[in-house]
Amino acid sequence: MSEQINILQQQAIDLLKELISTPSFSKEEEETAAIIGKFFALKGIPASRVGNNIYALNKNYDAAKPSILLNSHHDTVKPNKGYTQDPFTPIEKEGKLFGLGSNDAGGCLVSLIATFLHFYEKENLSHNIVFAASAEEEISGVNGIELVLPYLGNINFGIVGEPTKMEMAVAERGLMVIDCVANGKAGHAARNEGVNALYIALDDIDWIRKCKFDKVSPLLGESRMTVTIIGTDNQQHNVVPPQCKFVIDVRVNELYTFDEILDSLKQNLKSQFKPRTTRMKSTSIPMDHPLIKAGIALGRGYYGSPTTSDKALMPFPALKMGPGDSARSHTADEFVYVDEIKEGIELYIKLLNAIL
Repeated sequence: MSEQINILQQQAIDLLKELISTPSFSKEEEETAAIIGKFFALKGIPASRVGNNIYALNKNYDAAKPSILLNSHHDTVKPNKGYTQDPFTPIEKEGKLFGLGSNDAGGCLVSLIATFLHFYEKENLSHNIVFAASAEEEISGVNGIELVLPYLGNINFGIVGEPTKMEMAVAERGLMVIDCVANGKAGHAARNEGVNALYIALDDIDWIRKCKFDKVSPLLGESRMTVTIIGTDNQQHNVVPPQCKFVIDVRVNELYTFDEILDSLKQNLKSQFKPRTTRMKSTSIPMDHPLIKAGIALGRGYYGSPTTSDKALMPFPALKMGPGDSARSHTADEFVYVDEIKEGIELYIKLLNAIL
């Protein structure tokens, strides 16, 4: 790669260190948004801010041309208690860059920023290059990518930066969280009175545990439902609980709609239930899409991702792909390899060169 690429790689790593040093929990990304905006300003690149989202267009943007979106997020989860070092101190050691958000998704974010810079001033591109650093991805918030998309013009397809070892996540599961309430009737346990809401919930949970959906995706496998939370407000051992609440985590493949899942629950559960949102649908990009063809030509593998991302909220085809490893996300002493970032920048540029 050229000297210019080497410079971009080092600038990306320096930017990531600054971002790691700045807390950016979901809904609290004001400071990292300012850092990214300042980074573009120092490069002489006009960047705009909507909420805590930052976006920019290539210098020779032409509304008559199709556009490619480069997107990743700059919010993080909160550090877990297993950290052995300060999560906000970027430490580079043995080829690794440690720090909260380094892997998810800081390495992807700065790699896409470097890629955007590489193409920013180029003329006669077949496509516009649009960049967006989004907020609230970790909580699927409404003030993240959905808020900024209307400002980006007509996007034809995109690359979403998430840690995939630079393999191509061509499909991803949809996510639906469902709040359930089993209603019974309070009574004295000694006299066998009332209707035990906990038992109603357990019967429903047993059905959920045993439920199997017939349609299996070659990329995403089975659709699954998992009960992850259960509880009552009952504080007395001798009172039959009149109400029990539980939560279902639903992960669907592209062969089922959320309505189909909800219909199945309606037919089989005694508990009342309500989905928190049906926004995070399963998505896929066609295997004959130019992005996928270019990636295969570069030796990249492809797979279906079990996790969701901002890709679920995009009304156009998008490829999830980025440096880092999803298995490191949200772990203590999170890190990304420095060479992963360098390789990520090179591969992103090669991928786009094959299209532009």
